[in-house]
Amino acid sequence: MYTHELALRQEIVKIGRLMYDKGLILASDGNVSARLGHGRILLTPSGLHKGLLEPDQLIIVNENGRQVGGPRHLKPTSELPMHLEAYRQRPDVTAVVHAHPPYAVALSIAGISMAECLLPEAVVFLGIIPTTPYATPSSEENARVVRELIGRHDGLVLQRHGSLTVGQSPMQAFMRLETLERNAFMGYLLATLGVHSPMPPHEVQKLLALRQQMGLNRPDETNAFCEQCGVCHPDGVHSRS
Repeated sequence: MYTHELALRQEIVKIGRLMYDKGLILASDGNVSARLGHGRILLTPSGLHKGLLEPDQLIIVNENGRQVGGPRHLKPTSELPMHLEAYRQRPDVTAVVHAHPPYAVALSIAGISMAECLLPEAVVFLGIIPTTPYATPSSEENARVVRELIGRHDGLVLQRHGSLTVGQSPMQAFMRLETLERNAFMGYLLATLGVHSPMPPHEVQKLLALRQQMGLNRPDETNAFCEQCGVCHPDGVHSRS
């Protein structure tokens, strides 16, 4: 086993434990994958507790999803089509994390959007957080709704299902998951308090400049920030379509 592969296995296992410890998954929920190079993807197996995984239990598949490595008695996560779709749409990312963050899922069921600009760190590190239409988990339909959004966003809420975040490493994708769930938690608290208080457009504009300076902006996100956060109208007057 190459040192790089061993380190990647250890990081994926660590992410699984962190997700479980933080209540972002339970039982066999969730999955993590990362590009291994030479057209291979390293990912978590199906049916095992992600908080209790060992590095040698991870599976290797090729870009078509065929298993080419790992214990023969274990199979790749059933959410493999969603991971493969994320990699197809995002050649710039090397890791994908799928979790079941409870506040994000609750807001999606309640019909409360995560796309508004609430927290500075969410604006900078994630940008707009869209919610997909509902799709059956582990299905081609689910991969299709991901396909329509992941090219323009680093984090998605999967309606009634969970979240999908991508990054340059499993740790970065996990950190984006944490940011997404904290944003959802704040949205939940505001809804509980009966308060609607998105960030002023001129403040969002300053954060977007920082986001661009850090190289985190996504293609064509300007229109989304105009629509959702009003930054195209610094005076704060904006009519949403």
